[in-house]
Amino acid sequence: MTIRYRYIKVLAMALLLGMASCGSDFLEQKPQGKLTDDQLNNTKGVEWLLTGAYALMNGNRDGTWGNYAAAPSQWVFGDLAGGDAHKGSEAGDQATLFDIERHTAIPVNEHLSAMWNNYYEGINRCNTTLRQLKLLQEGEGETFTEERATEIEAEAKMLRGHYYFFLWRVFKNIPYIDETVSTADAAQTPNDVDVLPFIEADFRFAADHLTNTPPNGDEGRVDGIAAKAYLGKLYLYQKKYEEALVLFKDVIADRPELETLPFLDNFNINTENGPEAIFSAQHAISPDGSGDNGNVGDMLSGLYGSAPVNCCGFFNPSFDLVNAFRVTEEGLPMLDGAFRNDPYVSDFGLTGDAQKNYEVDQSLAIDPRLDYTVGRRGVPYHDWGIMPGNDWMRDPAYHGPFVSYKRLLDQADFAGNTQSGGVYYVTGLDVIIIRLADVYLMAAECATETGDLPYARTLVNNVRKRADNLPRKQINGSDAAAYSVQPYPESAFGSKEDALKAIRFERRLELALEGHRFFDLVRWGIAREELESYSAFEGSLIGIYGGLSFSENDTVFPIPQDQIDRSGGALKQNPN
Repeated sequence: MTIRYRYIKVLAMALLLGMASCGSDFLEQKPQGKLTDDQLNNTKGVEWLLTGAYALMNGNRDGTWGNYAAAPSQWVFGDLAGGDAHKGSEAGDQATLFDIERHTAIPVNEHLSAMWNNYYEGINRCNTTLRQLKLLQEGEGETFTEERATEIEAEAKMLRGHYYFFLWRVFKNIPYIDETVSTADAAQTPNDVDVLPFIEADFRFAADHLTNTPPNGDEGRVDGIAAKAYLGKLYLYQKKYEEALVLFKDVIADRPELETLPFLDNFNINTENGPEAIFSAQHAISPDGSGDNGNVGDMLSGLYGSAPVNCCGFFNPSFDLVNAFRVTEEGLPMLDGAFRNDPYVSDFGLTGDAQKNYEVDQSLAIDPRLDYTVGRRGVPYHDWGIMPGNDWMRDPAYHGPFVSYKRLLDQADFAGNTQSGGVYYVTGLDVIIIRLADVYLMAAECATETGDLPYARTLVNNVRKRADNLPRKQINGSDAAAYSVQPYPESAFGSKEDALKAIRFERRLELALEGHRFFDLVRWGIAREELESYSAFEGSLIGIYGGLSFSENDTVFPIPQDQIDRSGGALKQNPN
């Protein structure tokens, strides 16, 4: 790893770094204490502040445990709340995560506070960077070139827009605080304004002032392509489809054709920051082996028992998600919901010899992306060997028979990429927040909404053709399943309604367990029907997941009560 690459990868806590060294290796120093105003009042100090603003992208202010809801993958709010995964583990372990999954969270739920606190800390760091930059440039001493000063402003505003966007999706009614607001006033700022115009302004500034090359040549920094993609995503949420499509086309034109980019590179620590990664949270194991700068938000998704990574047994894919990967004889998704008929459940519910002697059904017709998204008994899992089922899980009767796949490393990559002391569940694997396939599918959605169904079908089929390039998992020299993923025929996109159904289903498959599902359902306006239908199906297999009653108020989560208390009543609770 080069020094300039480590500049972003290490994600130093810039506000706490001492001035022990003036060399480029200062990022390897242990924290020495709080920086003074004199230390900040120079170009190096502002660069450190900006690095600190990047640091919160991993959702971690300090330590490792407890940052799950602030994970950049958004598995808690996007996947648990969206029906693609269960909390997992055991019923009593992190029970308040189950409340989020069931949409019964109350304002004192600690995971709501973790999300709020950590992302507002990111906003605070962006604001501090912008304030200090302004003071420096208006002063009489050392200053940046105009070009670099503009880049720093654009980077900080891009990051601030990201932190606000993540908070808005979860809480909606949030206070807006920028670099002109004092600390005292920030504490009493009400949540009675629409923050989307401010987010749009930040993304627009970044898109207008950043080039398509990362600033300073540092991989992991935001660039103009990331800003265009994020601004397009914001427009999509606002149903500004024409404006979004223009931006998405710019992003697509800047990158290689999707079919040439391996799907698995997105989840491989050896191929990070490749051409498909548009906007990523950068993670790294620190030089001293600690994991504070690693992917601490996803640490619970390690497996259990005799698995090579045997903590912590959370984040188990749902039956509904797994069965959504089943395909018709034509190799197409079962858009009519027929995948819930006679569902595949692996060895769930078997006992005695039947459970002991279970063999995977290699005739099961599925999309090959399933076995690189989900671990299931009898199928090779990374380079760990054949997934044995219950021996690698915490409580299958509670969370089901499946485990997640995308966030864990091959054993061959453990050394140097996981926290020292055998803490293999804290890794340096980046989390891609926006990737090229996501942009293809967002563009397809916009094209459909604006009447260009042929272009929409082309984009969806590009995603599906790339999926067909995946290597097939093998069991004793034969395919582990009847893998098939075929392009949609023209007839499948004969109407706007048919096209949207296909696009929405493709997003679920391609981006499964990447934190998108709940937010997609909400913005499509179908969260209630989809989640209640999911609950009826899932509950027929494990009773605790049935009976979900979802209302319009459940599309956002409660404002943390501790924040309302600290505001002296300036913050108002979300309805009900």
